[in-house]
Amino acid sequence: MVRIRIGGTHFPLETLGPGRRLGVWFQGCPLACAGCMSRHTWATEGGRESSVGELLGLWRDALRDGARGLTVSGGEPLEQAPALAEFLAGAALLRDATEGAGGNGARPERRADLLVYTGYEQDEWDPDRLRALRHADAVVAGRFRVAEPTTLVWRGSANQRLLPRTELGRVRYAPHQDRRATGPTVQVVVEAGRNPGEAPAARLLGIPARGELAFYERWLGDRGLRLSERSWRP
Repeated sequence: MVRIRIGGTHFPLETLGPGRRLGVWFQGCPLACAGCMSRHTWATEGGRESSVGELLGLWRDALRDGARGLTVSGGEPLEQAPALAEFLAGAALLRDATEGAGGNGARPERRADLLVYTGYEQDEWDPDRLRALRHADAVVAGRFRVAEPTTLVWRGSANQRLLPRTELGRVRYAPHQDRRATGPTVQVVVEAGRNPGEAPAARLLGIPARGELAFYERWLGDRGLRLSERSWRP
C-alpha cells in the first residue's frame, strides 16, 4: 500500500467545499507562497506518515455519517502524485459502492464529490499530475497570491480558478464559479493535548479574509487559549 505524508485530517470540514466534508491535508510544499496560512505543511519531513488504507477508512466513516464530499489540500497534494492518484481512485470507488446505483448515485446533486486544491496551474500538470487528478470532480488551481485578495467562495486569491472536471463536478460547482462568500470562511477546531499536561491546540480550517487571522487569535485569547505558535507567521 502506498504511503502518504499528511499534515492532518478533519471531519466535518465545512469551509472548503459545499456541505460537511472529510478534509485531508497532504504534507510538503515546495511552492512556499508568501502569506500562506499553513506554513507548517511545507516541510516534507513534517506531519506524519499515513496510508491510503487508513485514509479510505476515514472516508468510509465520513460517508456513513453523511459526508457531502472529500477535500484534499495541503501542503501540495501533487507533490505526492502517485499517492494522491491511488487515494482518489479508492475514494471514488468507495463512494460509488456506498451510494449505489439506486441511491444517491441516481441524483448527481446529492452525490459526494472529490475536490482537490493545488498551487500548480493547469499548464504545469504533467502526465503524473494529470493521472493523480483523474478522479477529482473539481480542482481549485493556482498559487496563493497575498496581494490579490478575493471574496470568491473557496478561493484564497483572485487568480485561483475553480475547475469542474466531471459531470458531478459541473453540477456541484458551476453555481459557485462567481459566488461570493457570505457566511463563515474559517472553522475553529480546538483539540485537547495528546499527552498528559500538553496544552490544547487550535486549528483554523478554511480560507480567512484579510485580517481575519488576527481576529481569531484575539478571539481565542479572550477564551483563555493563548497561541504559542502560529503557522501563518515565519
